[in-house]
Amino acid sequence: MHYKSLLPQVVLSAIAMILSTNMAKAQTDYSHYYVNTPVKLEQPTLPTIPNLTVSITDFGAKGDGQTLNTEAFEKAIAHLTEKGGGHLTIPAGIWLTGPIELKSNIDLHLERQALLYFSPDKSLYLVPKGKSSRVYPGIRANDVHDVSITGEGIIDGNGAQWRPVKRSKVSDTEWKEFKAMGGIEKQNGSLWYPWQMKSGIKDIAASPEAQEKMRNDLIRIVNCQRLLIKGVTVQNSPKFHVHPFNSTDVIIDGITVRCPWNAQNGDAIDISDCHRCLIVNSTVDAGDDGLCMKSGAAKPTNLVNGCQDILIEANTVYHAHGGFVIGSESISGMNRIVVRNCRFAGTDTGLRFKSGIGRGGKTSDIYINDIMMTDIKDEAIIFQCDYVNKPAGSAAEKEVKAETEIPEFADIHISNVVCRTAKRAISAHGIANHRCVYGITINNCTFTDMLSDNDIDTATTEITIK
Repeated sequence: MHYKSLLPQVVLSAIAMILSTNMAKAQTDYSHYYVNTPVKLEQPTLPTIPNLTVSITDFGAKGDGQTLNTEAFEKAIAHLTEKGGGHLTIPAGIWLTGPIELKSNIDLHLERQALLYFSPDKSLYLVPKGKSSRVYPGIRANDVHDVSITGEGIIDGNGAQWRPVKRSKVSDTEWKEFKAMGGIEKQNGSLWYPWQMKSGIKDIAASPEAQEKMRNDLIRIVNCQRLLIKGVTVQNSPKFHVHPFNSTDVIIDGITVRCPWNAQNGDAIDISDCHRCLIVNSTVDAGDDGLCMKSGAAKPTNLVNGCQDILIEANTVYHAHGGFVIGSESISGMNRIVVRNCRFAGTDTGLRFKSGIGRGGKTSDIYINDIMMTDIKDEAIIFQCDYVNKPAGSAAEKEVKAETEIPEFADIHISNVVCRTAKRAISAHGIANHRCVYGITINNCTFTDMLSDNDIDTATTEITIK
């Protein structure tokens, strides 16, 4: 054997190993996104998952679309937790299940042909009495750390079994299809509820209105540290789709979120009171807000309060009420948020800042640049300080008389936006006798084919346009 003849093969093997290692590092290293940010952002830390892999089939699950696998998921996650964590693989199949609770150091990995399908049986999601007015989300994690949901599979929330439907938002054909499922019409036929369905699925509340208020998110992560959601498709949620809440170190990479354009409260990605969050390479086509930042009242039991150190880059939003949204709740504040290199094609509004008395807080160091928009139904950029939430089937919220938690949209800098076709480029209205919209700069932007002029109330807003 001539060692000289082996040398090229050895070198090639070494090169292949180096390339493989570098590719693996590139897939998990997000530091390049943080180069040349207009404000210094703290970078999130990836979760750590032990190198142990099991399949859901090891615990008796069947991907036949009819076997209920809730218990199998509970057993698999309990097993991995006992071992210190690991990867739970969901292979090809349709995996019917009730709610799933993730624990620390667990990765839920869906292979490409895997479809995780949540059961229409509402009773499976009931929370023990007195603990919540809603039900368990499809996937939840509470007060844990190092959690991930990865792969190329689909997570389907079966949301049509939960959501009310407004007659004004569907065609005659679609309306007949909903009525054929059973349900009940309310408000002189203007609203349909999934109630007393022909499928025989039992209701879990005393009235359709009460049941509507119980519907929950598809993925809800609360008070957690180090979360990664990567590659999966999340669709058809009863309410919000992906909802990290009071958590730190959140990375959302390359996911697809989709639901019918008229899905009630069908928010795609809602970041509520999170610190160090990265959203990249993702695609949204949803029934409500697309990429949305929310912040509620501060509580000492929360891991963190307010939204801080958020980077949103290289995402595409098709239908949504807003492409990028702050509000309506911003009570604990929004600080150091960068949105750049995103595309909005067909959203109702482009950049949407919405709040109202009783919901508002202060923003600072918000930078938005290099946004491309087409076919925007209403405003490309809107500041609204009189927003009132109006759930389906109920009157608007009672007017807040005490002037507390006033919206304060400040220190927001928008540049290099190109928008073709919208109702108008900019709409901005504050609140009389309050400084609600100020320190806003809009620079080097192009708006083409607007249907009407800007609507800016100069008496209640301070906006510099160059």
